[in-house]
Amino acid sequence: MAYEQVDPRHLNLKPLAKRESKFHVDEIRLNPQAPPPDPGPLEPQIRLIAEHIRSARRANAAVVLAYGAHLIKNGLGPLVNQLAEAGWITHLATNGAGTIHDWEYAFQGCSEEDVRTNVASGTFGAWNETGCHIHLAVLLGALQNMGYGESLGKFICDDGGEIPDRDELAAGLATWARAPIDDSLIPARAELLQAMVRFDLPVGFWATPHPHKEFSLTANAYRLRIPLTVHPGIGYDIIYNHHFANGAALGRGADIDYRVFAKSIGQMDGGVFLSIGSAIMAPQIFEKALSFANNLRLQKGQDIIKPFIAVNDLAPVEWDWSRGEPPKNNPAYYLRFCKTFNRMGGKMVYAGGDNKVLLHNLYHNLMQ
Repeated sequence: MAYEQVDPRHLNLKPLAKRESKFHVDEIRLNPQAPPPDPGPLEPQIRLIAEHIRSARRANAAVVLAYGAHLIKNGLGPLVNQLAEAGWITHLATNGAGTIHDWEYAFQGCSEEDVRTNVASGTFGAWNETGCHIHLAVLLGALQNMGYGESLGKFICDDGGEIPDRDELAAGLATWARAPIDDSLIPARAELLQAMVRFDLPVGFWATPHPHKEFSLTANAYRLRIPLTVHPGIGYDIIYNHHFANGAALGRGADIDYRVFAKSIGQMDGGVFLSIGSAIMAPQIFEKALSFANNLRLQKGQDIIKPFIAVNDLAPVEWDWSRGEPPKNNPAYYLRFCKTFNRMGGKMVYAGGDNKVLLHNLYHNLMQ
């Protein structure tokens, strides 16, 4: 007998406009052209990272920026948008929260809630528009074999998405049931049809204006056709506290995104991997994708990839990683974001400090 479970459709959802959000986009937006803050002890690492990025782009190698949600909450979206538009970044990767805050800022201009207060009141994450529109974007994008990030970027750029005819979806599934073929879109059609029936979604264009889309990294990446991939964990994000909660749909989008990510890592011969404020997601997906890429390269008789990796986080690190891995009785051994990257066969540089200081100075170094 299966374990008992709760039904998210019983949640009492609230309108996003009723939430007391902490910040408006105009309060956090960083002006890339403003003078950057004093880099202090980060200066030599910033110069080194810039040199490697220049070298990578001259060689047409990938420059991948993996980031956590604080990059968005610190108002760095416009700065990263300009780096991508100038060609310095070829791939963006983030967790679920990175796109949730990005979407909320694009949709209503504000984001971030009081976690302590709202958990106690049972409202943390139970905001209708956020869960509804992100799920719908991923469900619709899946019909075009798009992953989580590309689907959401298209939804923001297009200010909504087209909901197909219910009967056509059902007929396609019935045809497949009579004569099954290897069609990867069958699950995507089934998940969308279930959502249309369950929530009585109308056929036609689902209009969702995003008046602040120019701030959105997700939308800008889609516009530039630069992959932005999302690497979530089931239950990690507020959109699982929603009637639309669908781990199959989001998992499909994330699965596609992992394979897009692995494709970019395979183009990192002479490239650069930047991990900005992503202590868990970035090292975990990078080590698997690098192994994936090396597996394919070795089959072709090619050398393995030896990446240059720059890691930025706030945690102070006293261990000198150029000496190798610390012993297990040293606390530095348990810093996943350093230990994993140090094992990847290339060169790792740890830049401990504020991501606004590092990225703003890196931007000015590269744009000069």
